[in-house]
Amino acid sequence: MLLVALLLAVLPLPTGTDVDYQLGGVRSTPAHVGIVVRDREARPLPGRYNVCYVNGFQTQPGERTVWRRHPDLVLREHGRPVVDEAWGEQLLDVRTAAKRHRLADIVGRWTRGCARAGYDAVEYDNLDSYTRSHGLMRRGQALAYARLLVRGAHRAGLAAGQKNLADLDGTTLGYDFAVAEECGRYRECGSYVRAYGDRVLAIEYRARDFRRTCAQYGDRLAVVLRDRDLSPAGVRRWC
Repeated sequence: MLLVALLLAVLPLPTGTDVDYQLGGVRSTPAHVGIVVRDREARPLPGRYNVCYVNGFQTQPGERTVWRRHPDLVLREHGRPVVDEAWGEQLLDVRTAAKRHRLADIVGRWTRGCARAGYDAVEYDNLDSYTRSHGLMRRGQALAYARLLVRGAHRAGLAAGQKNLADLDGTTLGYDFAVAEECGRYRECGSYVRAYGDRVLAIEYRARDFRRTCAQYGDRLAVVLRDRDLSPAGVRRWC
């Protein structure tokens, strides 16, 4: 009975509405937007379905103090942290069950903070970090860790969003929806739709990709065009 109660507490991602992706800073949101994604340190927007961004697989600049206290949880090669060069983020080390559980405890505290703040869901970024690990981490290790994060989200009463790895049907891990950055650019939208149906948030950063995604999926998915920095005053268009 307890498990049923926990599952019922999770509010599904709504469909038939638009999404705003506000990771670079909050801004006013028009009435037709029913879903708002914000960083976990930002406040949710009352009256909307709010998704909390958590970098579950790599470090954030503002989290340096946390990872200094847990240096063994950062992936290292020849004693140096392995870094995602595109964003300057260090990869978290998910190679052992013990480390995965310790990491899930840390990220779980952030997830519960999202729930206390009033968020409805959480997206865990960088599921594909193992592909940037210089072969040190494997896909199965990342998926085992992802399953722990999803369970933690559900225990907190939040829906969990898959971010990255379009070839994975994340519903097998318990994910409830997907956040698909540039799925039009990389021809990946269909993979997410096959797994999640209408519960896919599509974010594009180039106008031509946005037009393509709108033409193919705009009548079904929440699609938004944003500037890559996701700045509060930046580009924002809907289908």
